[in-house]
Amino acid sequence: MTAVRRHPTPAPVVVDLSAADLRFRLRDALTVYVAAMDYPRGTEHHRAPMWAEHTRRPGWQAVAAVVPEDDGHLDVRTAPIVAIAYGYRGAPHQWWHQQVMHGMRHSGWSERDSRRLLANYFELTELHVHPSAQGRGIGERLLTRLLEHRTEAAVLLSTPEVDRENNRAWRLYRRQGFTDVVRHFVFSGDTRRFAVLGRPLPLPPPPR
Repeated sequence: MTAVRRHPTPAPVVVDLSAADLRFRLRDALTVYVAAMDYPRGTEHHRAPMWAEHTRRPGWQAVAAVVPEDDGHLDVRTAPIVAIAYGYRGAPHQWWHQQVMHGMRHSGWSERDSRRLLANYFELTELHVHPSAQGRGIGERLLTRLLEHRTEAAVLLSTPEVDRENNRAWRLYRRQGFTDVVRHFVFSGDTRRFAVLGRPLPLPPPPR
């Protein structure tokens, strides 16, 4: 009996997504988000309008990790998505910006330093890797690709607080030089505690 030789599944490839691409693949991208965050099914329906609206904000940019076909062919509109990240330029009229400003004031930041940091930054809004693809360096590749050519002075993000910072997201952000801006902050409308982290841009070049 002849053994059947199975080809290994191709490794995920990091690609840029246009706004039209993400809107077309919104359901698939949100499936990754729900799985990575361990949210209940149905959460994606509430988040979809917000993600779609974000694609229209100034400076919006997205990247994804997708799995090519066995022959190497890759179509971003059909390839399985295993990770997603996007963000845009922060601005004073945005809800997240206003929340972070509030948190900084209550954490002891001076008005001058708060306004200086929030004057020119990229908000890393979402970065998620499906649990089945975690532990393979995909999050780091997404982060590097997304921030590679940003012209803002800094990048800011929020991530849930975790005991002793013991999860992959925290380890990734610390490796990439993110430091504390606000800790144990509760955003309006949520009950969880978040950390706001940031670092200057550009990122240093990868080691050779």
